[in-house]
Amino acid sequence: MTPGLRWQGGLFCGLALALAVASLIGIGLAPLHELVAAVALIALLGMPHGAFDVVFARKLFGVVGLQGWALFSLFYIGLSAAVVGFWFVAPTPFLCVFLVCSALHFGADPAAGASTVARCLYGGAVIVLPALWHGPELQRLLGLVAGPSSAAFVTPVLSQLAAPWLAATALACVLQVGRSRLASAELAALAALSVMATPLVAFTIYFCAMHSPRHIIRTLASLPGTEVRNALVLALWPTLAVLATLAVIGGLSSGRSMQAWAMQLVFVGLAALTLPHMMLLERARRVMLRALG
Repeated sequence: MTPGLRWQGGLFCGLALALAVASLIGIGLAPLHELVAAVALIALLGMPHGAFDVVFARKLFGVVGLQGWALFSLFYIGLSAAVVGFWFVAPTPFLCVFLVCSALHFGADPAAGASTVARCLYGGAVIVLPALWHGPELQRLLGLVAGPSSAAFVTPVLSQLAAPWLAATALACVLQVGRSRLASAELAALAALSVMATPLVAFTIYFCAMHSPRHIIRTLASLPGTEVRNALVLALWPTLAVLATLAVIGGLSSGRSMQAWAMQLVFVGLAALTLPHMMLLERARRVMLRALG
């Protein structure tokens, strides 16, 4: 593990535990301020990590030139648009698939040495554990994303899973210490954050302080030193494009309930970007395994 990942993991643990304690003693923002802060942080610090997909596209598929990037962009945007269409016509199945895919995707974050079981528990922690103490708030937020009926279907399932999930997570933290202390600490910190903080705060801190920076650090660490600067420049353009798109959609949605459009903008947007993002990462994983084999 690189020193950068160790530092980032330690900083996440400290921040997660500090916010968990703050939430436990009643320190927090008003709901509207919390939402505004979460949307801003996710847009500025969370979503841009997906911009490094262009680095994988160039390395894995040799995408170069105007025509190559145009075809890649068409493929990426087409998959994202299909996800948005899925949300529009079938919000309940969309919500279920989105949560399951997110848990699988997040399970790749833990430090090296984490067991498969620990990764599964970790991936679902920020999705399942908020239902333990914050079920009504979680249902309200999911309702803003996919509608009240969809949230009413999903939240009780998460609530039933929450207590067993926490118990299994606590056991996994103990068993994981011998394999990787950092992975054990990260799992414990994420569990504490997910249980104690409000669902939106827990997800925002996890996504912006763990998932996004870990992906960026790992991507840059996999590149030769001479390519790092080029990768950063290459990733800048899709980052700016995503932020500009969010601003335009936000402006067009200004006549709707602020909370509803903000939640839909961020989380449906994340879902739309997650499908092509996961496909690229899976392709990268298979290429790496073939190279090692």
